[in-house]
Amino acid sequence: MAKETETNEIVALKKIRMDNEREGFPITAIREIKILKKLHHQNVIQLKEIVTSPGPDRDEQGKPIDGNKYKGSIYMVFEYMDHDLTGLADRPGMRFTVPQIKCYMKQLLTGLHYCHVNQVLHRDIKGSNLLIDNEGNLKLADFGLARSFSSDHNGNLTNRVITLWYRPPELLLGSTRYGPAVDMWSVGCIFAELLNGKPILPGKNEPEQLTKIFELCGTPDELIWPGVTKMPWYNNFKPPRVLKRKVKDAFKQ
Repeated sequence: MAKETETNEIVALKKIRMDNEREGFPITAIREIKILKKLHHQNVIQLKEIVTSPGPDRDEQGKPIDGNKYKGSIYMVFEYMDHDLTGLADRPGMRFTVPQIKCYMKQLLTGLHYCHVNQVLHRDIKGSNLLIDNEGNLKLADFGLARSFSSDHNGNLTNRVITLWYRPPELLLGSTRYGPAVDMWSVGCIFAELLNGKPILPGKNEPEQLTKIFELCGTPDELIWPGVTKMPWYNNFKPPRVLKRKVKDAFKQ
């Protein structure tokens, strides 16, 4: 958190350290900045500007004085938000009301729809990346894993994205060809979490995460999920027995 000296506006800072970058500006930061610069929506966090901190004093040959290798930092400056969804949910005795859940879900879906229409996958939807101000406005944040996509892309996207509890089964089964559906699975996990009062699929590792998904949603087959048996890691992770879908039972109250 910082204050803009001319306007006294409170802002949030995200530091991009440069001391481990041998080839200049980090490619992940370039990608994040490029994506944020093209997104302008009330439910997407606003990147206000990029600022830098000075590096060390250097000699005539350009080498840091006193052997200091610190290269300085670059900061992404964002609008300030008071809370994140996880922080609010973790407060003792906190339980969101149905109207609150509807309000947050509408804003989340509206912001994410805008991203998808503009061909951006967020790829890390989770409570700590959903920022909320004191008026109840919600904004999607942290686009560090986001990627631009096109409807005719040929895949080859990494499946090592999305925090484990919110990661969809196709990524856990090794798929590298995916689209907006991976974000929508995460949204569904958030929705269920708000209703349930706690995460619904808290796996400790990838095999356990898939098991929890199958135990809740049932074992997938070619009838309900065409192509599932051809997923790269399907034979490694398929359950030893058929599991029935239990979503209604889990939320019958």
